[in-house]
Amino acid sequence: MTSPTPPRRKKCGSVSLSKENLVRSTPSSAVGLHRVVDPAGASLPQAARVLDAGPELWPDEVRVDVETLNLDAASFRQLSEKHAGDGAAVRAEVLAIVAERGKMQNPVTGSGGMLVGTVAEVGPESPLGLAVGDRVATLVSLSLTPLVITDALARWDGRSERVPAEGTAVLFGRSIAAKLPEDLSADLSLMVMDVCGAPALVSRVVREHLARGSAPTVAVLGAAGKSGSLSLAAARASGAGRRIGVVPFEAEAAVLRTTGLADEVVIADARSPLGLSEAVAAAGGPADVTVVCVDVPGCEQPAVLATAQGGTIIYFSMATNFAAAALGAEGLAADVRMLVGNGYVPGHAEYALELLRGDDAVRGLFEARLTEG
Repeated sequence: MTSPTPPRRKKCGSVSLSKENLVRSTPSSAVGLHRVVDPAGASLPQAARVLDAGPELWPDEVRVDVETLNLDAASFRQLSEKHAGDGAAVRAEVLAIVAERGKMQNPVTGSGGMLVGTVAEVGPESPLGLAVGDRVATLVSLSLTPLVITDALARWDGRSERVPAEGTAVLFGRSIAAKLPEDLSADLSLMVMDVCGAPALVSRVVREHLARGSAPTVAVLGAAGKSGSLSLAAARASGAGRRIGVVPFEAEAAVLRTTGLADEVVIADARSPLGLSEAVAAAGGPADVTVVCVDVPGCEQPAVLATAQGGTIIYFSMATNFAAAALGAEGLAADVRMLVGNGYVPGHAEYALELLRGDDAVRGLFEARLTEG
């Protein structure tokens, strides 16, 4: 038997020349179906294995010159652990993924991240309101964004989530991008926008509890991280009754205690069912709202046990096994609402940036991470 031939990248289709650019004339889809190569016509771009990442645009698309990629935490952890911290090997695998798939989608976690860049070309029918020269952060995942890398990631050592890069990316008619604020550095804005869906969803859920007449107890797992610290800030700003920050190590606990973001900071392994539930209970739980922001698998059922009957769990982690979460709750006879933090809530970027601007403690945590990495 002969080995199967790998799928070939789809040709770009017919192209009509304009004064300064190339615009494809074949039909397009606002959700990017026209960019799917494998399996052709059978899936949306996020679920597809291969995308056409060519820089020539369809009329409703936008091309961005890439400046920085930000790999999501679960994906970067998986790659780093797979290669035992060998940065060169991590860089090589990221390049191979992008070259093969036409997007940055970790085949193990299924996740990607986001990017910062400058708008290079806007199709005449684009509804995104962007103009050439705008510096933007994409608020859609790299796992569905057509991407080409042109500098071999030569400036990246493979040891941090933030990836200096050159290349091109394409936004569809239904993509989301935010112009970078002028009062914050691009790297700081990128870090905040990468997790901006978490605080916005936490705020919504806390306000739902308040509308029912109770100020909820909120427990955040991974509370010293980017999404975790912003989730605590959102819980406080939205009127949560009690905030519990859960971290795995004393060093993180010491940092979190200085911020005042949590009423109680506890050290617990979020993968330990009894250990986590006992720690949260001792700090004033069980939680009415549990927010899972850790970047490791195995926290699904412990989060269920740490949550009160009738409570809500927000799984804002791409390391989550959602089948394990649902079946685990059933097996525990837990009456909990489980939400998938899908990364999008209307106004989420602006809300997260305002939390950062208005809270010196949160800003300090983020700026420290920039210094470290």
